[in-house]
Amino acid sequence: MAENTNSVEDMEESCSCCCSGKHKERDEKEYKDLMNRLKRIEGQVRGVERMLENDIYCTDILIQVSAITSALNSFNKALLANHVKTCVADNIRQGNEEVIDELVATLQKLMK
Repeated sequence: MAENTNSVEDMEESCSCCCSGKHKERDEKEYKDLMNRLKRIEGQVRGVERMLENDIYCTDILIQVSAITSALNSFNKALLANHVKTCVADNIRQGNEEVIDELVATLQKLMK
């Protein structure tokens, strides 16, 4: 897995507004898949930035933004599937059914 140059404290500070404080170790395949998706999305966002800088026509930019939205939705689906198969299932097996309420709250936030 890639080394994280930020300390846990730096990461917690940077996402204190939205992070639960919980952590999850991902296997290398899941990590690489999610990172590859994010890198592609990052490239798409940079492409839209260049389009705007080059005065590209509005509808062309809108189509690219729609593609980014789809890519983010695909990222969320993959992450959610992994979460249910690992975190949620493991917690239920250990008798922690509070994770179900957490999952329902998360789904409600995602479906705004």
